[in-house]
Amino acid sequence: MQNDVLTENQSRSRRFAPLGIIFGLLGLILFAYFVIHAGVDEIIARIQRLGAGFILILAVSSTRYMVRALAWTRCIEPPHRLPFRSAFAARLMGDALGNIIPFVSFAVSEPSKAVFVKDRVPLMVGLSGLAIENIFYALSVALFIFSGTATLLLTFSLPKGLRYASIVALIVTLLIIPLAYLIIRRQTRFLSGALGYLGDRGVAKKLIGRLKPRAQSLEDRVYGFYATSQRSFISIFLLDSCFHVAGMLEVYITLWFISPVAPTITQAFILESVNRIINVAFKFIPLRAGVDEGGTGQVSKVLGFAKDIGVTLAIVRKGRDIFWAAVGLLLIWKKGFSLRGISAE
Repeated sequence: MQNDVLTENQSRSRRFAPLGIIFGLLGLILFAYFVIHAGVDEIIARIQRLGAGFILILAVSSTRYMVRALAWTRCIEPPHRLPFRSAFAARLMGDALGNIIPFVSFAVSEPSKAVFVKDRVPLMVGLSGLAIENIFYALSVALFIFSGTATLLLTFSLPKGLRYASIVALIVTLLIIPLAYLIIRRQTRFLSGALGYLGDRGVAKKLIGRLKPRAQSLEDRVYGFYATSQRSFISIFLLDSCFHVAGMLEVYITLWFISPVAPTITQAFILESVNRIINVAFKFIPLRAGVDEGGTGQVSKVLGFAKDIGVTLAIVRKGRDIFWAAVGLLLIWKKGFSLRGISAE
């Protein structure tokens, strides 16, 4: 059976590989365009102004991994216990995979984290804990995007295209928050239900026959946590919210180093909320190349900064992501994991 799964995974990887290459190339072309348009010399000068401040940015960004790792440990039900150190390392390794495997990064990076800690907790326990933590994180993202977008619309005069995009983001988040609440409240079996619907219509019957019982088990664990661990909800949500606070602080510090004009907390808040939108909407593009530079550069201009400052901010973010991806890949190598083995799991 494991060989069958490997064959199916390899087949899917081959199908998505051309798309990953295409989106990667498009991202590089956009990246080059926005860098050249903003001014290569200006960007280099601003990166030089940052200098050793990049170490401070790395220190702040490490707290983002820490708080989500802590949130994950709180989503593991007794009698099982996931040590923080293992959760932290697994998050670094999983996110590293997400950064190097385009297009299907979320489908790879999140489940792989449960594989990395299966020596500490059973695979389904780790996976259900991840699913629960991701629900809280998704809600925190929706609220953060809604707040940042509303602040942008109410505080600044926006070009027509950016105004329409902001309104769409507001509408989407307004739909997501009550929908997520209703799904959890009513314990809707949307995952196993969707698989059953596809299986009844003859779509990948063999694969769905294996996946549906696991999906049901995952849903049982998620809704079981909701029924028995409601006291933990506030602490988990606050930990995931700290992820966004750290992101704001990171933006503020970067702007403080590279901008001749002192930034404000409101500007950092808006820019980080825009970064969340870009991460959600363009996760299939490796490192959000091009779209981050274009989006951040455009919003930075609206906020009163020079366009090259926004592009530099996006490049510094890439440097941070590459650093942590390198740490994650080093951990994968040190712990003896292989992509083939992870794919099989």
